Amino acid sequence: MIVTLTPNPSIDRTVQLSSPLERGGVVRSASSHDDAGGKGINVAQVVRNSGEQAIAVLPGDDDDPLVQRLRSAGLPHLAVPLGAPLRVNLTLAEDDGTTTKINAPGPTLGASVTDRLESLLAEQSVTASWAALCGSLPPGVPHDWYGRIAGRLNAPVALDTSGAALSAAVERAPERIALIKPNSDELGELMGIAPNEFEGEPRLAGERARPLLERGIGAILLTLGARGALLITTEGVWEAQAPRITARSTVGAGDSSLAGFLVGSLRGEKPDRCLALAVAYGSAAASLPGSRMPTPADLPDLPLVRRVA
Repeated sequence: MIVTLTPNPSIDRTVQLSSPLERGGVVRSASSHDDAGGKGINVAQVVRNSGEQAIAVLPGDDDDPLVQRLRSAGLPHLAVPLGAPLRVNLTLAEDDGTTTKINAPGPTLGASVTDRLESLLAEQSVTASWAALCGSLPPGVPHDWYGRIAGRLNAPVALDTSGAALSAAVERAPERIALIKPNSDELGELMGIAPNEFEGEPRLAGERARPLLERGIGAILLTLGARGALLITTEGVWEAQAPRITARSTVGAGDSSLAGFLVGSLRGEKPDRCLALAVAYGSAAASLPGSRMPTPADLPDLPLVRRVA
């Protein structure tokens, strides 16, 4: 079982545009729909779609539209009331797969809410195979909160965040983080290295990321969009090329990659197979419209994985 934490969930409102987005112009929409979103919620949905067990922990009042959508979808979840509406994020999707996201900051979380979220996650981690800490931190939450949480959990921790939240967690509790899932921009910012330094030769990317492993991080799942992904560990570096797809929306592609990797781990797969599943699930998400999360029926053939170091 996988437990996920999404401290800043959202209703993801996707507007499919009938023509390319033009700044300052007037563009008509072809369709619009709302989904319950947020990185941890997306991961839990994909894990459940795969046939494995998952539960999502999040803030949200019982009558909040997002919590109601989770209930209607039958996704197991634990929501901590906060007395404020959750945010709505807007995605503008074009026919060629280009997506423009407009994310709201989210409601402020007080100490009573964060303490309850932390306690629920710790309780669920006792029987979980993985605890995934996902997404941005909302207003009112200290940057090092993920690092503090990691120290309390009994399950291996997968961390998918960016910016100050990522750097503070790595600074505070690197030995408690079994996996991080950055893209090249996020990893470059974390290490003070230009993002393109991680997008060329995989072996060199592994060498540049090695200081994180030496500090205690268990593994790095580096997603590279249409180029695929790398898995970097102390045992070596693996590369998987993304299959050719028709991209329709990148919303949730990174979350689906993390979910695919965790599904492989749950099933006892070796690192190369976990990486292949990560790339397959991420590619499947990118081939689907809006913020729809993939199922096994949506997966392309698993990509070949090459061990490069």
